Amino acid sequence: MTDANALPNFEVFEATPDAIRQAAAVIRAGGLVAFPTETVYGLGADATNGEAVARIFEVKDRPTFNPLIVHVADETQAGQLVDFNETAQKLAFAFWPGALTLVLKRRDDSPLSLVATAGLDTVAVRVPAHPTAQALLAAAGVPIAAPSANRSGYISPTQAIHVLMQFKDGQGINVVLDGGACAIGVESTIIDVSGDTPTLLRPGGVPVEDIEAVIGPVAIGHTPSDDGDIKAPGQLKSHYAPSIPIRINVKPEERQRGESMLTFGPDMPRRGTLNLSKKGDLREAAANLFTMMRALDMPGIRGIAVVPIPNEGLGRAINDRLQRAAAPKGVETDADGEPKYFDPIGIIEI
Repeated sequence: MTDANALPNFEVFEATPDAIRQAAAVIRAGGLVAFPTETVYGLGADATNGEAVARIFEVKDRPTFNPLIVHVADETQAGQLVDFNETAQKLAFAFWPGALTLVLKRRDDSPLSLVATAGLDTVAVRVPAHPTAQALLAAAGVPIAAPSANRSGYISPTQAIHVLMQFKDGQGINVVLDGGACAIGVESTIIDVSGDTPTLLRPGGVPVEDIEAVIGPVAIGHTPSDDGDIKAPGQLKSHYAPSIPIRINVKPEERQRGESMLTFGPDMPRRGTLNLSKKGDLREAAANLFTMMRALDMPGIRGIAVVPIPNEGLGRAINDRLQRAAAPKGVETDADGEPKYFDPIGIIEI
């Protein structure tokens, strides 16, 4: 399966060894493969093939100034793409494979397409821990550029069905590997270690407290504007968003008419709500976040209210995603001023 003109169209396979080999052949032939990682599902292409990477931006309707994370099999492969320094080596040793992305200077002889890095002299790179992702990288033999497998700005997918819901007719995706639900459920933490001061660009699956235990204090990066000044994925002000308005840090008694609610912890109301974790476990909440946001993003619901989430550990990543989801994004309304609802499955008349 190496002829680009004979690539499959939106075929879904259980992530068996044979299916992974077929998906690797699609990657090498310039196709797009949706695959699971421990964080979210990614939409992958050969990171050295500019035309293939450009298709990711086209399929996702993603801004071209927003760089992609490059997934590699191990630190050795990463070292062929970026210049490692002592800080990066410490973090790679502590957290790779895993949910940590490092931003490093691009090597002069790096084979990466400039499309994948949005023309920057830095590269966001990580080694995923999910066995399917590991097997795909090994079989493909090339670095894989892979943002989340969703339309740009919408909720990230944590199950294969979420990818199918977003791209019902394929729209350029060749293969979807179904590896079950993602264990972590929020994207990777991104740390810029290309300069003298390690800087947190995006909280995620590795708590910043764990990172600081390895390398000391980490600076907090700024939030770029939505029209540029992006150094790593996941920095847009409005991102990870449902199609209906979302309010955060809302007490249960402050819920408005027509809103459903995301709650957290025990002793929360049940009617019209989904609880991220009844026992108050931030890991469980992170794993449930995107799935539950999708479940509430449906016709008949005017908005989503979210109770306060502790801003510690994985709670930092949860709050980051919620803040970006709640950022103004110009919700489209009908002639009566009511929000137009996105139908992810395509079977409900709006």
